[in-house]
Amino acid sequence: MHVLVLGAGVTGVTTAWYLRRAGFGVSVVDRREAAGQETSFANGGQISVSHPEPWANPSAPLVALRWIGRPGAPLRFRLRADPAQWAWALNFLLECLPARSRRNTAAIAALAVHSLAELRRLRDAAGIADAYDARARGILHLFFDKLAYERAKARVMDLGRHGIELRACDPEGCVAVEPALAYAHSRLAGGLYAPDDESGDAMRFCRALSNVLAGDGVRFHYDAAIEQIIAANRRIDGVEIVRADGNRETLQADAYVVCLGSHGRRLLRPLGESLPIFPLKGYSITAPVVDPVRAPQVSLTDESRRIVCSRLGERLRIAGTAELNDYDLAIDPARIAAMLEWAATRLPGAIDPQRAEPWAGLRPATPGGVPIVGRGRHENLWLNTGHGPLGWTLSCGSAAALATLMKGEKPALAFPFRRTPR
Repeated sequence: MHVLVLGAGVTGVTTAWYLRRAGFGVSVVDRREAAGQETSFANGGQISVSHPEPWANPSAPLVALRWIGRPGAPLRFRLRADPAQWAWALNFLLECLPARSRRNTAAIAALAVHSLAELRRLRDAAGIADAYDARARGILHLFFDKLAYERAKARVMDLGRHGIELRACDPEGCVAVEPALAYAHSRLAGGLYAPDDESGDAMRFCRALSNVLAGDGVRFHYDAAIEQIIAANRRIDGVEIVRADGNRETLQADAYVVCLGSHGRRLLRPLGESLPIFPLKGYSITAPVVDPVRAPQVSLTDESRRIVCSRLGERLRIAGTAELNDYDLAIDPARIAAMLEWAATRLPGAIDPQRAEPWAGLRPATPGGVPIVGRGRHENLWLNTGHGPLGWTLSCGSAAALATLMKGEKPALAFPFRRTPR
């Protein structure tokens, strides 16, 4: 059985890996020149199992209101005259209800724990442990407001029920975990340290894994833009592509897996497949480290600003924000300025801001933050998409589970896999 994977980001290449390991013939198609060139290109770099709570949680509406009009707002809705965007926003508010948020958190946590275990197995089996600036030093969640820190301590017990370890740290404990925080010590209220979390460069991971897959017989169709998915009688018959030289071609397979991030919704809509996905734009800067003592070794999350920071070799990646702004990829200078200001105040002297490289990408988000993994409405169509800000965290787990489903087996995982009427 031959499977065509649509998309070569971190979700697509991990899907190809697990399908190949399961014995399927595999091809991958992507419009870019190599793997990992879009949403995976410069994300925050965190494998953040310790943060399964989705953006849609009971505090989100108040957070959004509090930050209205502020250029560095971590959550910004720019609503347009687009019914799909309004529907997504209304469903987002619905998913903020406490019971729904708890349910979504439990599903994401189960998948995240599974995914971390799969990532560790994958990189050993593929021999790419040294290829993507991986660090297994945990993530330290920082709080600069005492009340917020005291409230957050409840997460230690809550996440412990899901098998996720968190340790509460006072300011001195935070500095003991990450000495580079000595310069922010006086402002810190405390932190939560997740020792099992990791970080790494998702784009380099994609590149390394795609090279391994190509050596194992997986064919990659790069520079191939997908024009349409051809279907008839509840089956996918092929995928029409346009190559960089203008030539058109139809790629065919026995089964198809959509891992197209935010763009899958538009391609599947003509087939009657309605995916509750909308792009949430995020930003990052990547800058060279100029003082190793002042640059953190442990990945950081500033809970007050929703900014994350990961050490990638001799570079520092700072990322954050969620902006509901359609498919616009234009870089807002105010967003970049806010990240540079964060680096200057939290980690003064760590990076060279003049050489910081700005980037913006589109996270494919469902209203409740739970990815869509399972069957499509056509009998040979499968979906692995909608991972939102946790794509790097959840990719290996969702890909492994999808491969199990495609073999006709049931994953041993408490997760709402998508099933459609046959």
